[in-house]
Amino acid sequence: MRTILVTGATDGLGRELARRLAAGGDRVVVHGRDPERVRRTRDEAGGTTEGVVADLAELRQVDRLAEEVLDRFDRLDVLVNNAGTGSGAPGSGREESKDGVELRFAVNYLAGYHLTRRLLPLLVASAPSRVVNVASAGQQAVDFDDPMLTRAYGRQRAYAQSKLAQIMFTFDLAEELAGQGVSANTLHPATYMDTTMVRESGAPVMSTVEEGTEATLRLIDGLDGVSGSYFNGRREGRADAQAYDREARRRLRRVSDDLVRRALS
Repeated sequence: MRTILVTGATDGLGRELARRLAAGGDRVVVHGRDPERVRRTRDEAGGTTEGVVADLAELRQVDRLAEEVLDRFDRLDVLVNNAGTGSGAPGSGREESKDGVELRFAVNYLAGYHLTRRLLPLLVASAPSRVVNVASAGQQAVDFDDPMLTRAYGRQRAYAQSKLAQIMFTFDLAEELAGQGVSANTLHPATYMDTTMVRESGAPVMSTVEEGTEATLRLIDGLDGVSGSYFNGRREGRADAQAYDREARRRLRRVSDDLVRRALS
């Protein structure tokens, strides 16, 4: 029985992933911010599920989540960094996390970055294992002169920057873990799925959650030997050019580590 942690598992794609994985016989660790929603998701999923609660907008809670997973589970076969926040409602302005980090960057990227790094020893010990980062085709290069977008904020830009950061991290992670039995891949599951996030943004629904689930399950269940790849749905794709720039990825690591250090000091 595999142990699979799915962040953001109480709604949308994450909830359907939890249901499908539990039905297939996996032990699914269901993450959410709200204990009641975690409980309901576990009830709906059936099978073997566990629950963990943390607000990923606060890095101290991400840290506690990692500690809880390390304490409770003796293996972790798959980590699915799915939790995220959309671009927000039309007309919405810039928001910050509890740590003072631009909110999309904090939740969509930095939380998964820190959680993955904390869980790497368990993932390596459980090899062969996988990291799957749920990103987006909406990508925009990180502005290292203003990564928190304090001067030129745009809600779509903030979302797209955070999603490219996820992809950059995935590529770095795949190189770092080469030869250790842990793969790292990332994908755009489907375009404008019928989720709360998409409806809130005002975008037209163009895909079903089931389509995104199938694409994500392909990375969880298949593609043995593939690591460091970006997929657009079920096909390998090409990310924004910055994702392939090693110097840009180095700068992103430095920014990320500094933000984590400051939040936890």
